[in-house]
Amino acid sequence: MRTLKVSTGERSYPIRIGRALYARLPEWLRDRGIGPERPLMLVTDTHVGPLYGEKVAGPLREAGYRVGEATVPAGESSKNLEQLSRLVEEGLRFGLDRQGVVLALGGGVVGDLAGFLAASYMRGIPFVQLPTTLLAHDSSVGGKVGVNHPLGKNVIGAFHQPLMVVFDVDTLRSLPRREVISGYAEVVKHALIADDSFADWLLQNSERLLQLEPSLVEEAIWNGCRIKAEVVSKDEREAGLRAILNYGHTIGHALEAASGYAGLTHGEGVAIGMVGAAMLGEALGTARDVVKATRRLLQAFHLPVHLAGEWSEDELLELMRRDKKARGGAYTFVLPKRVGAVRVVRGVPEEAIRRVLRQLQSG
Repeated sequence: MRTLKVSTGERSYPIRIGRALYARLPEWLRDRGIGPERPLMLVTDTHVGPLYGEKVAGPLREAGYRVGEATVPAGESSKNLEQLSRLVEEGLRFGLDRQGVVLALGGGVVGDLAGFLAASYMRGIPFVQLPTTLLAHDSSVGGKVGVNHPLGKNVIGAFHQPLMVVFDVDTLRSLPRREVISGYAEVVKHALIADDSFADWLLQNSERLLQLEPSLVEEAIWNGCRIKAEVVSKDEREAGLRAILNYGHTIGHALEAASGYAGLTHGEGVAIGMVGAAMLGEALGTARDVVKATRRLLQAFHLPVHLAGEWSEDELLELMRRDKKARGGAYTFVLPKRVGAVRVVRGVPEEAIRRVLRQLQSG
C-alpha cells in the first residue's frame, strides 16, 4: 500500500492506494475518530453497488457500525439537484444525523454527488472517498464537490475535504475498456501540468498501464495524486495556483455540456480540451512544440485528439463564457509553457478560440 497526505487549512487527511483495502476501513475510521456509535451512509451507483457495496458494508457491520445504503443511477446524468434531494430524504429516513458520515463508493459522479450531500446535509457532515475508477483519482482528492446544472457543469457546489481517500485498485478490473481509457486523461493531465519525467514514464508504459498491471497502476495513481495533493495543499480553494488543475477542462466541460453529459465521457472531453489548450498556447506564443507531444501521449492511451461530428462554435463559446474561471465574460484558459508546466491566461481572444475549435473539428 502507498500512502500520501493532503494538508489544507481545513484539515489533513491520508490517501491510501493499494489492493484489498476495504477490510481495513473499520480500523481507519476509528483512527479518524469515527466509532461504531456514529451512523454511516453508503452512497453508490447501480453499477458499483452490486460489485463492491457488500465488500465495504460487510466489514463495517461486523465491526459494529450501522450502515445505510443509497444507490443512484450510474452516469453523469445523476449529478443533479433531483438526486441530491432524494439522497437527503434517504438519509433522513435512515437516521443519518449530524454525527453521521457519508461513504462515497464509486467514480467521480458518486464522489461529487455524495460529497456535496455531506457538505450540505445538516450544514455539513464528514465523508470518506472510496473511488472505484481511474478518473476518480483526480476528483476524489481536493474537496471539490458539487452537481451539474443544464447550463453548466459543476456550477452548484462547495469545497468540503474528505476524512480520507481509500483507493482500492482491485476495483479497476471491473471497468469497461472505454472507462479505463477515459480515466487516463486525468493522469496524463497531471503529468502535462507539473512533471515532464512522469509524462515520459507514462508514454513508455502506456500499453502495460492500459492492461492494468497492478504495480504500474498504483505508481501512476500515486504520482497523479501526489501532484494534485501538492497543488491543493498550497491552494485549497482555488484562489490562484489550483486553477492549473483545470488544464483541458474549459473546452472539455463545454463539450460535455453541449453533448448533454451523454455523448462524451469526462476524460474524452478533457483529452480534446488539452489538445485545444496546446494549440492555443502555440498560437498565442505561450509555448512551443507542445501540440505534437500532447497528441502523442494522449494517442498512446487511445484517447481522442480531435472532435468527431458537428459542433456549434457559438454554443461552445457561450458555455466557455460560463466557465468558473471566467471573469467579466472574458475567456480564461490554462495554457502550457512546455510539457510539465502551465499558466493561467485571462482575456484569451475569441477569434483564437474559434480557430482552435475549427482545427479540432478538421482533425
